[in-house]
Amino acid sequence: MDFFNSAYKGTPPWDIGHPQKEFVGLVRRGEISGSVLDIGCGTGEHALFFAQEGHEVWGIDSAPLAIQKAQEKAARRGLPVHFQVLDALELSRLNRKFDTATDSGLFHTLSNEDRPVFVDNLAAVLSPGGKYFMLCFSDQEPPGYGPRRVSEREIRDSFRDGWVINYIRAATFESRTRPEGPRAWLSSISKK
Repeated sequence: MDFFNSAYKGTPPWDIGHPQKEFVGLVRRGEISGSVLDIGCGTGEHALFFAQEGHEVWGIDSAPLAIQKAQEKAARRGLPVHFQVLDALELSRLNRKFDTATDSGLFHTLSNEDRPVFVDNLAAVLSPGGKYFMLCFSDQEPPGYGPRRVSEREIRDSFRDGWVINYIRAATFESRTRPEGPRAWLSSISKK
């Protein structure tokens, strides 16, 4: 957590100043619906985009500095997003349900031990039939710089019980470090 908060003293490579094109595409195709929880929202670009498109949006992140920056952006843009400092492993503390949850770059930071805790907490905040859209680093990305790579099998195994995998497809992360961007998976997963 300290690493991420420190990263926001500057501009981390994942903070590209606009929403990832994959999430813009989800909105344009009508896949994002109802109330939205943006998990690991960083400085809020996705949450603010969803709010601009008419959704009720909450954004959570464990880095207080990221949430402060997100709140400042929301105030400047006049968008009503509820931002809150919260660990993604404690989503159940929100005590409410959402129609949609989004995650751009959080899942691949979770340890093997934390994944089931996260999935249980995600289930606690998604309405039945609610959808979780996740963009994570793919094992198709060569080893080296960046976070842990995730295989399609790991995603399927994590969401085996109580979930329906709608799709897992190859995607790309937009990044400030490489014009072509790292390889990723975009997943659509529904709660049963």
